[in-house]
Amino acid sequence: MSSDNLVKSLDRALQIFEVLGSRRGGYGVTEISKEIGLNKTSVYRMLSTFVRHGYVEQDAETEKYKLGYKILELSSALLEFIDLRTEAKPILKELENLTNEVIHLVVYDRGEVVYIEKLEGNETLRMHSKVGTRAPMHCTGVGKVIMAYLPSSEVSKIMDRQALEKYTVHTIVDKEALHDHLAEIRRNGFAYDLEENEIGISCIAAPIFDHTGKIVAAVSISGPTMRMTTERLGELQGHITDISKRISVRLGYQE
Repeated sequence: MSSDNLVKSLDRALQIFEVLGSRRGGYGVTEISKEIGLNKTSVYRMLSTFVRHGYVEQDAETEKYKLGYKILELSSALLEFIDLRTEAKPILKELENLTNEVIHLVVYDRGEVVYIEKLEGNETLRMHSKVGTRAPMHCTGVGKVIMAYLPSSEVSKIMDRQALEKYTVHTIVDKEALHDHLAEIRRNGFAYDLEENEIGISCIAAPIFDHTGKIVAAVSISGPTMRMTTERLGELQGHITDISKRISVRLGYQE
């Protein structure tokens, strides 16, 4: 944006917010004046206005200024209105264009994953997945990566409530082995599905977190096993983890 279009006083005001947000203990008028290159009188007037509206608070003992709770109210309102699918869609589209493979976005619901977005890619691939359908946790990349970051009590409930059905010869159906596998996924930050749900289909998945740090979704790249070689999956690791982190950031997550 051209500097000609900026409202200078508003630009300065926003700089003050950025300064106040950089230190827990707060800042004095003189410090802020030096930080943004504005005279103390103007800084004081702006701060007084912010205090009046609740966006800034002044410590009665130190007389230093810090961000007020009104800022938190606005942040909370923004986070409440964030829609996962809307925020993720353009980022998922980038991943589809980059890989030409099928891209899935799923959420966790009552012990299963639910597909809420599917991008088909440019390569021909027939899969059972459709938007709105459910899938088991223990044999899908997206399901396993979500399980890996759920509380252990929730994971135990999933395993106890639903039998670990053997979908293919590669499906993990032993509880102890699955627990060990989930621990490995947490260490790696991503999960594989190596023909565990459908013969001939392999994928790599990564977790998505919300502003509270809670696991809320997962994203995956799927393709035929003949194309999803060990080398290919290794190449996709960086892409899938980068995409999952970018979506998490859009949801307010701070690592």
